[in-house]
Amino acid sequence: MERPSTGWLGIAEGALRQAAPTALLSTARSLLADYVQARDVTLLLADYGLTVLQPVTNLPHTGEATAVRDGSAAGRAFTAEAPVIEAADEPGTVRVHLPVTVRGDRKGILSVHLPEPAVQGASGVLELAAFATALGHELLVAERDTDLYLQARRRRRLTLAAEMQWQLLPGRGFARDEFTLGAHLEPAYAVGGDNFDWSLDDDALTLTVTDGQGHGIQAALLTSLTVNALRNARRAGTSLADQACLADQAVYGEYTGQVSAPTLLLRIDLATGRTEAVDAGSPQLFRMRHGTVEQIQLDAQLPLGMFEETEYRAEQFALAPGDRLIIVSSGVHAAKAPGANAFGVQALRETIAAARSASTHETARAVVDGLLQYHGEGALSADAAVVCLDWRGPRARQE
Repeated sequence: MERPSTGWLGIAEGALRQAAPTALLSTARSLLADYVQARDVTLLLADYGLTVLQPVTNLPHTGEATAVRDGSAAGRAFTAEAPVIEAADEPGTVRVHLPVTVRGDRKGILSVHLPEPAVQGASGVLELAAFATALGHELLVAERDTDLYLQARRRRRLTLAAEMQWQLLPGRGFARDEFTLGAHLEPAYAVGGDNFDWSLDDDALTLTVTDGQGHGIQAALLTSLTVNALRNARRAGTSLADQACLADQAVYGEYTGQVSAPTLLLRIDLATGRTEAVDAGSPQLFRMRHGTVEQIQLDAQLPLGMFEETEYRAEQFALAPGDRLIIVSSGVHAAKAPGANAFGVQALRETIAAARSASTHETARAVVDGLLQYHGEGALSADAAVVCLDWRGPRARQE
């Protein structure tokens, strides 16, 4: 088969940008049929629980989901974040499973059935992987204008509180030269008060984990106020301690101390790894360095909104290349199953250590899996948030 002419990828990316929000998949199918003779193209999106990959179809959504961890080629491509090629039933053809990601945020898998010669050599797979990445970026833009792709991610209906929390998130992952982030919330379809947020500028990464008190819609409202107050203060250019102070005032002004929002705030200097921290409540921080897991003990200060005009202080610690940070909400470290002790620090350290060779995203998921196994068949007693950050070091050290 004749290889596609150079430049097809740029043309294809332009066509994706011009496609209607609901027509991205049909446009992708036409483009891949034209340029690589694709027989079939399926877009699978990860559900909110990261347990299955669900096909995007016309509403109402139909089609069989693929379990992420059942050993399937699509599942392996998603967890490994790398293309996987398998032989197809039709002789001389293969099915290529390509990660669909946006700056390190895993969205799903693009499965393409095409002639085997189209993927011979590294260039063929790289072109297809770049196409899947371009599709991921367009999916993110399209979600502003259609519910099609958000609905395709749902195995069942979200509670209203969970809807609010998922819409508040920046994503479930982020990657650049210095670091990779991965995060997860549980119970995915009914989470109420837990949340994580991050923002990057040229000099630093700011990361927060909030553990809003209460359950359901009231917890979601409290957390929404807290996160937006923190964002407002951050975007005003204030220091990390002042961000906590201003958010504390906003929460107290609304709830007058009846409820509070325990929050951990971090600001990581990208040039040095020097990290500022404000521990305003219950989220706990662990670091794995050279295979050893330790809890970073911070000066515990009052949760946001507990008292009027609380003053907060930032403290510092250093990150070294290769360090892994894990942040967990109280729904993880203080979780209690009926008739059992709290999940606790020791179980967390063992779970983090056991996942030392896993990717950033899979490590966050491993902590959640450990928590779910601890609870057995019962539902989680509280919301659980897990954030994992792998620090590779300042960009200058990598050049």
